Parts: sequence; structure tokens; C-alpha cells
Amino acid sequence: MSSDESDSETIERSNRARPPKLKNKYYHSELARLQTELVKLQSYIRDEGLRVVVVFEGRDAAGKGGAIKRITERLNPRICRIVALGTPTEREKTQWWFQRYVAQLPAAREMVLFDRSWYNRALVEPVMGFCTEEEYREFLRSCPEFERMLVRSGIILIKYWFSVSDEEQERRFQSRINDKTKRWKLSSMDLESRTRWVDFSRAKDIMFDHTDTKQAPWYVVNSEDKKRARLNVISHLLSLIPYEDRTLGWVELPPRQKDSAYIRPPITEQTFVPEIY
Repeated sequence: MSSDESDSETIERSNRARPPKLKNKYYHSELARLQTELVKLQSYIRDEGLRVVVVFEGRDAAGKGGAIKRITERLNPRICRIVALGTPTEREKTQWWFQRYVAQLPAAREMVLFDRSWYNRALVEPVMGFCTEEEYREFLRSCPEFERMLVRSGIILIKYWFSVSDEEQERRFQSRINDKTKRWKLSSMDLESRTRWVDFSRAKDIMFDHTDTKQAPWYVVNSEDKKRARLNVISHLLSLIPYEDRTLGWVELPPRQKDSAYIRPPITEQTFVPEIY
């Protein structure tokens, strides 16, 4: 894609024959089926000692968080964990750029989902002026090598870019503004980035030019329809890691130990939550 082409144009090309909106019943049925497969994948990762990293990047309100939530909501957080790092501390700002992300990489039997990642140095930081031109250029040079090192070490590295049009992002921002339960999702950085849409488009194109490699390719997710995007991402993720069903079979509960001489303390000695409902 050329540096002059925006996410809106990309989405427009891919949506010329846009399918109808998914029925809720079908969406929830497919989501449940795919989440069952994710549980099987989790068991396989545990048994085989795999190390999996999944990177989620994209514009603000592109649907990354919703996709991550649907992936993880049925999984064991001890095996599948989310990493969403905040602003680096003054000490972290003096470290090697990748250092605090390396500390979050998985051990054997783990899958880590990065809700934004080391790619902040390719997108937010240069566009917002949070890094120098030299730091930015060094990232573009070193990132492909860093990711090749991860892959050579045996880590399964998967990278997703969520693509959303200008119009759809606008609609989602308005939804966050109008819904108090969603307003926390709208940061001052989101609002500022909105004014720099074209700058972010150019930064994204440059990032792809340097980091869309054979060893660690970018997979672009059409996120105009959140529900379709979630199902497509989960289905694609499952297709990238060949797995077998290692989940437990039928489990029979053993008999409970008999109380024998055990005497419970009086219930009046305990403090209960008020039963308002």
C-alpha cells in the first residue's frame, strides 16, 4: 500500500461487496464454538510447553480490546495473560527500548497478548514527538532483527493490525463520548491522535515497509464490523498453531470428606455482605 493511501481507502476497497450484518444468535454461537477451540489450544500450549506472543496494534477504537477480551474470557489467566503497559517511568525511558517488553515475554506453557507493544516507537512516539528522529530510525532498523531473534528462540510470534475507516472511528468515538460507562476508553491521546490521522497513516505504512517480514508478517484485520473482526481473528489465530485436543475428559467428583467431629463456628461470628438484591 502506498504512503498516500489511508485506512479509509483500504477499507473501502475491501468492503465494496460488504456482507450483511451478523445475526446476534449466529455471532454468539460461532464465538462459543471458537472459544471452545481456544480452550483446546490452551491445553496444547500447556502440554507442549509452547511460548506464544500475539501483538495487537491499530488505530484508537479499532477493536483491539474487544478482540482480546473475547480471546481471553474463557481461558486460564495463568496460561494466557494480557500485557498492556502504561507510560514508561523515568528509569525505563533510559533503558534499551525493547527491555521492558522482554520482561513480559512468555515462559514455556504461556501465551501473552500485547495490547499495544514495542510498536509504540513506530507509531505514537514519532507522530506525537515523544522520541527523537534517531531513536525512531534505530527502531526501524533493529525491530526486524529483534523479532527474528524471538522466532529463532522458539517463540511463536503473531502480529495483528486492526484497520478501521475514518468514518467508523468517528462513530465509535461519539459512542464513547455519549456513554459514561465507555468514556474512560477515550483518552486525551486518542483525541490528539484524531487530529493527526494522516501522520499516523504515513507512520503505519513506513512501519509495514520495515517490519512486515517473512519471519514475522503483519496480518491486517478489517475491523469495520467488530463482531466479524473478532470471529475472524480467533479463527485465524487457531489456524496458525496446529494443535490437538488435550482437554480433560470426563471427570468424576470424589466423595466429600465426612464431617465426623468437626463443629462449625456460630454463623453470628461472621461478617456478611448485605443482601440488597
